[in-house]
Formats: sequence, C-alpha cells, structure tokens
Amino acid sequence: MRCPYCGVADSRVLDSRPAEEGNSVRRRRECSECARRFTTYERVDELPLMVVKKDGRREVFDRAKLLAGLIIACQKRPVPTGQLEELVNEIERDFKGVTEREVQSRDIGEQVMLRLRELDEVAYVRFASVYREFRDVKEFMREIEQLVLKKD
Repeated sequence: MRCPYCGVADSRVLDSRPAEEGNSVRRRRECSECARRFTTYERVDELPLMVVKKDGRREVFDRAKLLAGLIIACQKRPVPTGQLEELVNEIERDFKGVTEREVQSRDIGEQVMLRLRELDEVAYVRFASVYREFRDVKEFMREIEQLVLKKD
C-alpha cells in the first residue's frame, strides 16, 4: 500500500479489524520509509451504484462527495464526523440493498434530509437550501415553518 505522506509503496500492517458492521476491514499501517501511520479500508468490490442526476447524466455513487456535503452542512454544529460517516454508510447500504443498480439523485437527497432533520435541524436547513435550490428568503422561511410544524 502506497504511503499517503511520502509515496513509498512499502508499508506494514500493525492492526486489522472488521469495520462498518463487517462489510470492510480496517487496517492500521506504518510506512517503512517515513514511519508515519495511516489507515486503509478494504471492501468487497461490487457493481457500482449509479446515480441519475437531475439533467439525466449518470455517475458512480461517490460516498466521499456525499460526506463532504454533509460536513459542510454541519460546519460549526455539534455533530461528530463519525455520525455523518454512519449516516452515509446507512444511505449507501439502503440503496445498494435494492436490486436496481441506478438511483435517482433526488431519492438520495430526500433520504439525507430525512436523517439530517433528526440529527441537527440547522444542518438540515443548510442542506435543504442547497439541495432544493432556494431562490429567496421566502423559501427559507417556508422550510423552517414546515420544520417547526412537524416538531409540534
């Protein structure tokens, strides 16, 4: 495994353990050259889940892209990164569990919003503003009003 710090292709495994409910293996490694440690994950190679975008384009589901969007929505909020990673794992597992290998981007967005609403309401509104492409403050207010009504 190539070291992410110095690029040397030789590293040794210090520790291996199951991760993501047994769906992957987490390996702690140490570079033989610079002695820095890093973590790798080994997963079963599956057929990719394809996401059909609003404009009809298709692209491979990218968990890192989804996680990055969630991290931005949760910026300066008390939401641990581990919870966001678990949210992404749940969504990916849910969609990979269906027989269809293509999923609409709006279905992923709706699942994210359902889970994010329970996790952090401010992050939910931030994510919704980008996902639903709010054009003005009125749309923000409508979303917040619906959020308040659902809580009562």
